[in-house]
Amino acid sequence: MTQAQVTITRRGAERVRGGHLWIYRSDVRDTGEAEGGAVVRVRDERGRAAGQALYSSRSEIALRLLTARDEAIDREWWRARLHAAAARREGIEREAGAFRLVYSEGDLLPSLIVDRYADVLVLQTLSQGTDALKGLFVELLAEEFAPRSIVERNDVRVRGLEGLPLQAGVLRGEEPGELEVAQHGVRFRVAPLGGQKTGAFLDQRENHLAARRYARGRALDCFTFNGGFALSIAGVCESVTGLDISSEAVAASRRNAELNGASNVEFREANVFDALHEMESAGERFDTVVLDPPAFAKNRASVPAAARGYKEINLRALKMLSAGGHLVTCTCSYHMTEPLFLEVLADAARDAHRRVQLVERRVQAQDHPVLLGVPETLYLKCVVLRVLD
Repeated sequence: MTQAQVTITRRGAERVRGGHLWIYRSDVRDTGEAEGGAVVRVRDERGRAAGQALYSSRSEIALRLLTARDEAIDREWWRARLHAAAARREGIEREAGAFRLVYSEGDLLPSLIVDRYADVLVLQTLSQGTDALKGLFVELLAEEFAPRSIVERNDVRVRGLEGLPLQAGVLRGEEPGELEVAQHGVRFRVAPLGGQKTGAFLDQRENHLAARRYARGRALDCFTFNGGFALSIAGVCESVTGLDISSEAVAASRRNAELNGASNVEFREANVFDALHEMESAGERFDTVVLDPPAFAKNRASVPAAARGYKEINLRALKMLSAGGHLVTCTCSYHMTEPLFLEVLADAARDAHRRVQLVERRVQAQDHPVLLGVPETLYLKCVVLRVLD
């Protein structure tokens, strides 16, 4: 079967040759006979080959580059890409029972996510192209990794931009239910077909370890979700309080605390903004504070409002920290760049009248690799600050 050919502008071709994998619809000149979800050949306006890509008929990201080479994109090509992604993560399973096996563009498999929870794989196909190949991916994952179950968590908003339905369920094997995984010695109960993301947030795993290096004394973990930071630092702290607005998250955190025998940790249901204001007004003090909020900036237009939100919570935290205490503060908003985030933190420190050292700058875990040339693959920023006085 002859592949359709899509022609792109010079700007689009330069973007790809600069290392990016996306070509926007505004840089597409002619789609020819291309159908949504197909693998197409891409050429520039002068007829020069730019590679092969997944084509979307609905998204503003019209093309997602798979390869710059003239090669067959067949079953074995996909198998080799999956195998290479797994090989890059060799050894992670010895320290973490849950991790990201495939990170879309970061692993040169755009719009494909595969997370591993023990012997269960969770699949997300986030474009027309990967969704059309979902059956193939299930077969290859079963052949390569022999999981007990393969499920899909395709109930995410981005699929709507592709004209795809939102759905979740078992694709192969048995319904996994709830299972236990461990990360660096901390045990968690997760439900791959429940909760947020694909059952848990996996991108902070290594930042949990970093927080453990600095934590001490009385600690506060805000936006705790399933208690990841709180339980990771509990062993080096006198006490830890975890806050989350979700009653389900608080209940899950309490179950995880019991699972780990963490008797010095308590979890409370609370609006973090209100709780920080009340605790700061009451003169409470902490030696360690963790801020891991959801993404405040969903798009570029929301950055100013997001910056105000980040400043408020960091300002409150800095006011409550004892001298020598540490703040572990995060943003998972791609549009909140590290320079802007550091500027927000500097403003918060100035208004809190605290002298603060920047101790460490971190990003997402290594199983969420950043692909140079595709800045969107770097979204999580984690900063460790020390209050001097």
